[in-house]
Amino acid sequence: MNQRICRRFLPALVLSAALISSGHSAFAANCGSGNFDAWLAEFRAEAATKGISQQAIAAGLAGVTLDQSVLTRDRSQKVFSQSFEEFSGRMVPPRLARGSNLMKQYGSVLSRIEQAYGVPGEVLVAIWGLETDFGANTGKFSTLRALATLAYDCRRAELFRSELMDALRIVERGDLAPNEMRGAWAGEIGQTQFMPSSWIKYAVDFDGNGRRNLLHSPADVLASTANYLAGYGWQRGKDWEPESPNFVVLQQWNKSKVYARTVAYFASQLARAP
Repeated sequence: MNQRICRRFLPALVLSAALISSGHSAFAANCGSGNFDAWLAEFRAEAATKGISQQAIAAGLAGVTLDQSVLTRDRSQKVFSQSFEEFSGRMVPPRLARGSNLMKQYGSVLSRIEQAYGVPGEVLVAIWGLETDFGANTGKFSTLRALATLAYDCRRAELFRSELMDALRIVERGDLAPNEMRGAWAGEIGQTQFMPSSWIKYAVDFDGNGRRNLLHSPADVLASTANYLAGYGWQRGKDWEPESPNFVVLQQWNKSKVYARTVAYFASQLARAP
């Protein structure tokens, strides 16, 4: 999960580096200035110019401080080096029975999601299991604090500054309260680990309660994941085996071929389960 940020957003990271080096953003120039509070005050001002309400800014950024543990994790990321056999052998067998049971438990919801978005339930449940063990391990980092820390740091300032803006937009439209926004150290939130920008673009209120809640509503989680895949070109009725067009879509979810193959393998195992 934690390595995904580099793979999923590689084009964005390259663009961000180019923008920073060209002096595109006057705001980004002050990253890592040595005064986090001054940087945060400037960020608040920029958020207001982008149309985010003062109420959302105040609620989302109240008490936010630099999180050194996030920077430590960011600098100590290791290259994903497991083979498909190693990774799938570790991840799939312990989750297969639970995944099969959830396929039955949410059968009606998954059927409606497939009708709406064209993505089979097996694929969605496989991603759900691999990302957070079906919602059991969504992460404990404060999302707003983690994103502010990474936006302040100069390594990928533009990328995380944009993600922090979208996190405030999640607060503004009432999907989550700031204290609910807890997830992985790099800002992923929810049971299938959406970055805030993906949440803003793809999250849906599938259970009809008026909120897009990818932390606590399995229906919203699974439908939003399907909407993400559909947005990247998932082809209804086609398989997801390696080298197929839908496998290419799985690699939009995660650039690692080993990870995408594991999703495909897990989904195929679920499809064969009694």
